[in-house]
Amino acid sequence: MAYSSPSAIAVRHSDPQFARRAFSNHHAMYTMKIPSFNLQCISSNNLTRTASMDRFIDKITLTSRRSMLGVFLAITNFGLANSKANGEGPSEQNPKLCDEACEKELENVSMVTTESGLQYKDIKVGSGPSPPVGFQVAANYVAMIPNGQIFDSSLVKGQPYIFRVGSGQVIKGLDEGILSMKIGGKRRIYIPGPLAFPRGLSSAPGRPRVAPNSPVIFDVSLEYIPGLEYED
Repeated sequence: MAYSSPSAIAVRHSDPQFARRAFSNHHAMYTMKIPSFNLQCISSNNLTRTASMDRFIDKITLTSRRSMLGVFLAITNFGLANSKANGEGPSEQNPKLCDEACEKELENVSMVTTESGLQYKDIKVGSGPSPPVGFQVAANYVAMIPNGQIFDSSLVKGQPYIFRVGSGQVIKGLDEGILSMKIGGKRRIYIPGPLAFPRGLSSAPGRPRVAPNSPVIFDVSLEYIPGLEYED
């Protein structure tokens, strides 16, 4: 490579006949393109962009990429956590008491409305006796909010829920809805807010929030009544 004097700055115009020299105290070499000029600062030290500068720039670029990746992962994890907390997003298929065929049949079943505002449709009418107030009952249930999201289920737990019906051990709407069922029966109960959860239920991973005094839906299957003799 050809060098000019140690402190010279050569300015070349696009016209090869034009040349002008000036002097400066610059000691490094830089290249800057401007319209119609190619400005080159030449130094005897030949300090062009060296390999060490390349490594420095590459290091900055890599650090920036890592930082951006960290921010992206943090936002993604927050979104997933928030979705789970609200019961949103993909979830495992939960067992149900009423499948797709059952849902279609329910469309043709008449709705029964009680004086309290409770409503229900019988998926299957049982053949056994109805439970007396205060008796224990064993029932399977799937509890949902109005959009169909499940917030509780005995099927997931793997065993029927046993409680004393009509004794206030469950929400009022469930007590009322089961008292008129028969053993072996299956029913969808539409429970209005005042007969549901006065304080609501907080959300949890895989479980949606139930707002205070909001309506809920229970699919219930009355399995048996302990202590009550019944022959099918």
